Amino acid sequence: MSRSVPSSEEHETQSAAAAWGGFDEAAFDRLFRGSAGDVHGYAVSMLEDPAAAEDVTALAFERLYRSRSRLDRRRGTPRALLFAIARNAALDELRRRRRQPTDELPLEPSGHGDGSDDLEQAERRATVRGALATLPPREREVVLLKFHGQLSNSELAKALGISESNAGTRLHRALTHLRETSLQSEQQEVA
Repeated sequence: MSRSVPSSEEHETQSAAAAWGGFDEAAFDRLFRGSAGDVHGYAVSMLEDPAAAEDVTALAFERLYRSRSRLDRRRGTPRALLFAIARNAALDELRRRRRQPTDELPLEPSGHGDGSDDLEQAERRATVRGALATLPPREREVVLLKFHGQLSNSELAKALGISESNAGTRLHRALTHLRETSLQSEQQEVA
């Protein structure tokens, strides 16, 4: 039996797929379409600035795309790696802001709603946002990665560079703190 020799275009496609461990251009496109909104939501929650969040989102996808030849599936799924990159970019932005004089920073965070939420949903979101703001940065980051990123605890651990049990413990503590803060807020509103 004779084997056909792949054309140069087929060879290039096979090489790209091999470099990504099967993560080819179509897979990257699917990842972008399925994750861009989640990455942006995560970045908005971290930075409280939609414009900076757009920059972080674009930067995360660009860095993931450029690192495709070094993608190692043992380090986690492409989605988990994407959120790890977005996390680092958001933290870099927060560090950059801390170095700026305070008169250059916005006085109020940008609004997140588009006015279409009914009053009850808007109140719930405000309560959650307020409770998130009370969390220490490490706990807030765990909650945002878990729920915006929809990462498993294993992926969360890899994104944060900690053990899976530590990721689970941090998440549990953060959610407990969030729940307690939300309940306290609701009780104060009723009283």
